[in-house]
Amino acid sequence: MPKPRPNTILVMSQVYVPDPASVGQHMHDAAAELVRRGFRVVVLTSARGYDDPTVRYPARETLDGVEIRRLPLSSFGKKSIPLRLLGGVLFMLQAILRGLFTRDLRAVLVSTSPPMCAAAALVIGALRRAPIKYWVMDLNPDQMIELGKLRPDAPAARIFDAFNRIVLGRAADVVALDRFMADRLLRKRDVRSKLSVMPPWPHDDHLEVIPHESNPFRKEHGLEGKFVVMYSGNHGFSTPVKTIVDAALRLQHRDDIVFMFIGGGVGKKDVDRAIAEHKPANIRSLPYQPLDRIKYSLSAADVHLVSVGNDVVGVVHPCKVYGAMAVARPILLLGPDPCHVSDLVREHNLGWQISHGDVDGAVRTLEQIVATPREELAAMGARARALIERELSKNVLCGRFCDVVERGLKPGAEPAPPPAAASPEPASREPEAVESV
Repeated sequence: MPKPRPNTILVMSQVYVPDPASVGQHMHDAAAELVRRGFRVVVLTSARGYDDPTVRYPARETLDGVEIRRLPLSSFGKKSIPLRLLGGVLFMLQAILRGLFTRDLRAVLVSTSPPMCAAAALVIGALRRAPIKYWVMDLNPDQMIELGKLRPDAPAARIFDAFNRIVLGRAADVVALDRFMADRLLRKRDVRSKLSVMPPWPHDDHLEVIPHESNPFRKEHGLEGKFVVMYSGNHGFSTPVKTIVDAALRLQHRDDIVFMFIGGGVGKKDVDRAIAEHKPANIRSLPYQPLDRIKYSLSAADVHLVSVGNDVVGVVHPCKVYGAMAVARPILLLGPDPCHVSDLVREHNLGWQISHGDVDGAVRTLEQIVATPREELAAMGARARALIERELSKNVLCGRFCDVVERGLKPGAEPAPPPAAASPEPASREPEAVESV
């Protein structure tokens, strides 16, 4: 008797490994875990780099058992919104065609990045009677509205919000990254019966605590004897660092403090402008570091800066905090209280918080941090790493996430019927507590 073929989970993500964007890395972690659990996983992604469209990837590849199918003409970079939209639309159309003919399809996994994937999931899910597992990694049009790029009453914003409510209603399961994001989702539609709240995991299998004295990154960049304040990751509109840059300029007389800004993004212009205009010896700018060197670069810091824009709480999630915690470093939050990072910092005594625009307060706090006894800094870092290992590790969170994806999809099971759509909740309704998985 022939062996039954495994159920197939279709993953759609415009960005995927080896592209360095974190969305693709998290998608691959989940896909590889689902393969280990007995599913066939097919990923539809772009054949070109997300930030750099000149980078090309193989059209077909199998990685950790995951079958990767890369689609042409589906990414033209991030230089302009029209080009991003064109790439998203072409990706969506190709994904629909591929998805409709994917054999043994049992579920579709998509995130909000990019939004076009959810549109493709709606079509495939309806025609193939496959449940949608919806991973909410950011919220739009909320992000565009909060950053002043779109009016709340603009037709595009209204259409986008209506689309969000449709996807939330059709999804079999919804995963939000923090309690603030969950509250925003519940104001769009009541999905509490299928909503799970869990943060994304750090890539702690690539991270370890490297002592300063044996860290080649510190030696390479002349950081011996320096107190290093580091921001590592994307410098975006939602993660401004100007307040710390201005504070660093005021602290140029302190030759024992170095501010390192590692990564890229539109927000890096504040750093580059300060370096070009003032030529400060205490501010360094570096590009993204290779994944195999992240443990050295992150461990080179004495304290990690995490920025959260005042208006994007619950809209985007500050993932970079977990890498800093995984290498046992204290956290300096530049952002509002409350937010997800301030919850972590306050509840577990992991560091400090300063507000955007408060340069005087930033200078005072930075001088206080540098004067803090080293054993106290080490204790903060140890608490951060212990929290990662206990509750927030890749092993723990990826497993919990895949439990949600796998719900109702045991190998050999019949296709699950699409969930019944519920009526939208009034916008004025206050959300209740959300129960996590």
